[in-house]
Amino acid sequence: MADKIQALSTYVQQRFDGILQGCSIARGELTIQVPTSHLSEVCVALRDDSETAFEMLIDLCGVDYLDYGNGEVEYQGPRFAVVYHLLSLANNQRIRVKCFLENEDELIVDSVVDIWAVANWFEREAFDLFGILFEGHPDLRRLLTDYGFIGHPFRKDFPLIGNVEMRYDPERRRVIYEPVTIDPRITVPRVIREDHRYMEGVVKDETNNEVKRG
Repeated sequence: MADKIQALSTYVQQRFDGILQGCSIARGELTIQVPTSHLSEVCVALRDDSETAFEMLIDLCGVDYLDYGNGEVEYQGPRFAVVYHLLSLANNQRIRVKCFLENEDELIVDSVVDIWAVANWFEREAFDLFGILFEGHPDLRRLLTDYGFIGHPFRKDFPLIGNVEMRYDPERRRVIYEPVTIDPRITVPRVIREDHRYMEGVVKDETNNEVKRG
């Protein structure tokens, strides 16, 4: 299997020489990085070339790299990306295509619905949850949130309490949206215990009795 993946990696790099921004193998799967300007071209070739034959799109998702690495390593790349997972039934192989969106103010990438029809709802989901626009999509509208929803909930800077809340107004006889009225949620974990298990110099033995160090 490792030989097949390496052979696929070699072929893909030769096939798209001068186009790919990256190519790597990790956890037994090949990942290639494609610029937005060549996404459609590469996807069509991956589907139609008999050496690759990735006739099935099994997943498409957005990714937000805000605070990537938990601050341990400063991330310098684009914040948003679209990731495509492809499967070749003919060759029994998988590939991951990653496309970074360079302009954070205009998150636009070509739709692949005309290449894999199953991408329709995948792209609508990524539009709804991340705010990524898929140019050429036949019906790009929200999929999981309602039409009055403000923001994109899978972005890492989206507030946990949201921006608006919805309720039925009996006087207006319709559903209305209002700014949220609950306090921001704090996610800092707190431990409150009456024993001393977290105090320095105190540990527990096998019978759960306190034993002082030293």
